Amino acid sequence: MDLGLIDKVFTTKNENFEETVWQVFKFQETNVVTYKNYLQYLGVNPSNIRHLSEIPFLPISFFKTQDIIANGHKSQQTFLSSSTTGKGQSQHFAADIGVYEKSFTKAFHHFYGNPNKYCVLALLPSYLERKGSSLVYMADSLIKQSHHADSGFYLDEWDKLAQVIQKNEANGQKTLLLGVSFALLDFAASFPMQLKHTVVMETGGMKGRRKELTRFELHTALKQGFGVDSVHSEYGMTELFSQAYAKQEGRFNCPYWMRVFTRTADDPFSYADYGKTGALNIIDLANIYSCSFIETEDLGRTYADGSFVVLGRMDFSEVRGCNTMVI
Repeated sequence: MDLGLIDKVFTTKNENFEETVWQVFKFQETNVVTYKNYLQYLGVNPSNIRHLSEIPFLPISFFKTQDIIANGHKSQQTFLSSSTTGKGQSQHFAADIGVYEKSFTKAFHHFYGNPNKYCVLALLPSYLERKGSSLVYMADSLIKQSHHADSGFYLDEWDKLAQVIQKNEANGQKTLLLGVSFALLDFAASFPMQLKHTVVMETGGMKGRRKELTRFELHTALKQGFGVDSVHSEYGMTELFSQAYAKQEGRFNCPYWMRVFTRTADDPFSYADYGKTGALNIIDLANIYSCSFIETEDLGRTYADGSFVVLGRMDFSEVRGCNTMVI
């Protein structure tokens, strides 16, 4: 691959997004065997595709059964999904871990600024308790980039975590509290606070630890427990290299190299109108050595400004991943 294409992925803007998409598509339909075979199975001739809406998206379930990686590349790091139903884990082979690091770092800069302005506190028990979490990898990197002495993972040290947050609040230190939903709820119930300098960010459902809540119920409880006006959300998954962020009410925005579309729930090759409920398809150009065109099992709505909301999981799919909760 022309390494210039990787640079182009992270500098692409709206006006040349499609041009970059076509270059990535051409590379993957030629070099990613699973995707190439899927196109052949569908009877799709890549040279006949003229519009983005005609590009087939690879069902996310393929990551459970296929080694999805470009020819001539080996995995530097393998990320594994959680699995609450015993139906197997997805595997995402990272041929160039530096691309993932660039993706989440640039996205964080775009939405929140430099990590070195924050004390980064991670409350991710369900992810730390297993191996291969891409979320833990990202959080660990942001913790290191923050260069703050108190940044870190807080598993069972809630007293210490509360003390750090209270000290940061007193000092006016910008803080990111990133946590899985059930852990944030438990922490807020045990240590209610009034936060002014802390971003509270949830990144997933209850992971089987609590009854699932609507997003409104979750955010209402967290806003009351932490005394904040809004709760932020992170949307990502093992099979992607990019994250979307919502700064309020679960309305997500993507970095420049990521786009989300809605397909009709009963037809994977038909798109739903803006504001209509459908299943989510994602273009993630950072996923360059794997597959950038992912047909997810999440339901949601997309809007003309490029934002989207996640409404939950399709009935047949297992509950897993980051931010798989209902509104």
